[in-house]
Amino acid sequence: MGSELNELKAGMQIVYGGNKVTEVTPDLAAAFRPGDRLAIVDQSGDLLHIPAACHDVATTAVDRALGAFASMSTVSDAQITSFYDQFATLLGDDSVWAIIEAANAVDVGAAKARGRSTTRLAVNEKMRRSMIAGLREWRDTTPVRGRILERIQHEGWSAEQVTAPLGVVAFVFEGRPNVFADATGVLRGGNTVVFRIGSDALGTARAIVDAALTPAVERAGLPEGVVVLLDSADRASGWALFSDERLSLAVARGSGRAVEQLGSVARQSGIPVSLHGTGGAWLIADETASPAKLRAAIVNSLDRKVCNTLNVCCLPRGRADLIEVFRDAIMEAAAVDDRNVKLRVVSGDEEPFADWFKRHVKVTRAAGSHVEQMASSIAESTLVEEWEWEVTPELTVKLVDSVNEAVALFNKYSPQFVASLISEDQSAHHRFFETVNAPFVGNGITRWPDGQYALSRPELGLSNWQFGRLFARGAILSGDGIFTVRTRAIQTNPDLHR
Repeated sequence: MGSELNELKAGMQIVYGGNKVTEVTPDLAAAFRPGDRLAIVDQSGDLLHIPAACHDVATTAVDRALGAFASMSTVSDAQITSFYDQFATLLGDDSVWAIIEAANAVDVGAAKARGRSTTRLAVNEKMRRSMIAGLREWRDTTPVRGRILERIQHEGWSAEQVTAPLGVVAFVFEGRPNVFADATGVLRGGNTVVFRIGSDALGTARAIVDAALTPAVERAGLPEGVVVLLDSADRASGWALFSDERLSLAVARGSGRAVEQLGSVARQSGIPVSLHGTGGAWLIADETASPAKLRAAIVNSLDRKVCNTLNVCCLPRGRADLIEVFRDAIMEAAAVDDRNVKLRVVSGDEEPFADWFKRHVKVTRAAGSHVEQMASSIAESTLVEEWEWEVTPELTVKLVDSVNEAVALFNKYSPQFVASLISEDQSAHHRFFETVNAPFVGNGITRWPDGQYALSRPELGLSNWQFGRLFARGAILSGDGIFTVRTRAIQTNPDLHR
């Protein structure tokens, strides 16, 4: 047995990734105290400091969820249905919503003061309706517990494959208050959840829990702890949560680096993961593409910045008319809210956009506004970049000689997330689907991947293939998709033997 780590020294070398070494920084050494823990990200060597207080908060949360899971076997599907109905009703109560709005106004003000994005943080009536609709969809979803998937009949006995709850799900997501419907979806399958919301939205989350979620749990007669908010603004509490080996599944979505860290911590703890850390959709047009369809796909994929917003567009080098359509379409999309556009052009493809390199526009991001060239050159390797714009749409254009070239670029540089092909050639669509390494493939807008929009079920996350393909789990992970399978034997012949 190894001894317990009670101190770190600056310059101390720590092995990671099998044959790599990283060093403890002076700041980390000074901050580390007895009882604290250290996690290492295998891909980067990042040393993650988990203070004892963060570990204790996470452990207590999982304790509660684990206790609730043990009681869920005695809870009826009707009680779970009632929970969703009560939760939706409370969110629809104006007096309850006023409490949530007041807390959210504080969160938004604090985020703005720190120069943080508030695009997805601010609650509004549309978000409220979406949350209520999501909860009602879960209310009306057919229960999945105890579903017989298969029955194999033998002489004198049979074997049944039966769905069963998985356990405690950990869910870490960015500061989006509307994700409550997604998080509570795991209850439909008899699971329980511990979730951590981004610190920007923690006050809003507390208000939703106190004013709506907890009362709904109590009214439905569900056990305390079925849904637990990890009440900590320290991101180390998320690392602590994902290192708890009692979890059955760890789900993370947010920024790429943060999700990479969380996923690494969970994997090293032996916990299955579903990760969505990098978005940025690709739209590809071929020589047969309809200008009208291309225009519509571009305009309707740039309405706002989320994970499936158009990020890279590949156009056939020989279709000057499609390049002109692209130029007009992104300007049309920006003009809806009187915005400018920032275009990145892969080096060597500048000529059709030469006039944009001579223009300067105000580009507004979360950190503020700057005057920049409307178009700038980037290296091909920069196709990996997802442009996290706030107000000014930002995207990349690449001219290609064929769809095959575009697919090769997608498979090499993209986060392997959303790919869409605009083509009038059905055989091209077939080849595209077979060769592009993306879980979400379409023939129009890129904005369709979303559990509630596409499957009428709120999602826990959209899993890209940046971290590898998933085993027997859909790229849209929703609450009723989280289950395990048990096998039950039913013997009718008492003298059965082998």
